[in-house]
Amino acid sequence: MNSDLLEHEKQHLASLLEAVQRCVYFLDAAGSSVTWPLAAQALEQRKKDKGLFGALAAINERFAKLQDTLGAAMRHAMGLLSEPSETFLQVLAFFEKVGVIASIADWQTCRTARNLAAHSYETDYESIAEHFNTLHEMQPVLYVSAREFVSYCRTTVGITPASGDFADDFITIVDGVSR
Repeated sequence: MNSDLLEHEKQHLASLLEAVQRCVYFLDAAGSSVTWPLAAQALEQRKKDKGLFGALAAINERFAKLQDTLGAAMRHAMGLLSEPSETFLQVLAFFEKVGVIASIADWQTCRTARNLAAHSYETDYESIAEHFNTLHEMQPVLYVSAREFVSYCRTTVGITPASGDFADDFITIVDGVSR
């Protein structure tokens, strides 16, 4: 019975790792259809471009989804590692210590940037451009953290993503960025 519970928890982490890889894949896909950096004047000229603004909406959603999924996976891994994690700050401190995330401040900066969009209905094209350029500049922070976390789970916990469906693309994407 207990081994079934443990196996279930390991399988859940494997599913979360696959979800992290999937999030990276789709965030990268959304961002690849946009010419960076964005300029306010170009956004204003293309203010009715459904393709562009659809891609920008996808970037917002997928950036948030990646960070949320990675955070959930890190929290879940803490249980399998038998590490104390009463707060998410403890989770971040642990994964900073083992080198999965570069810094708690970087993680929190990503969180702040994505939250600003969730609560803002900006019509100023300068602000819109600045927001998306910031998200684009911060993507490597999440990509490197995702790469390091997947590697950490493989080497330390012995758990890999549930399937290999996104593995090759994930490696290609995250290996293209540096810390």
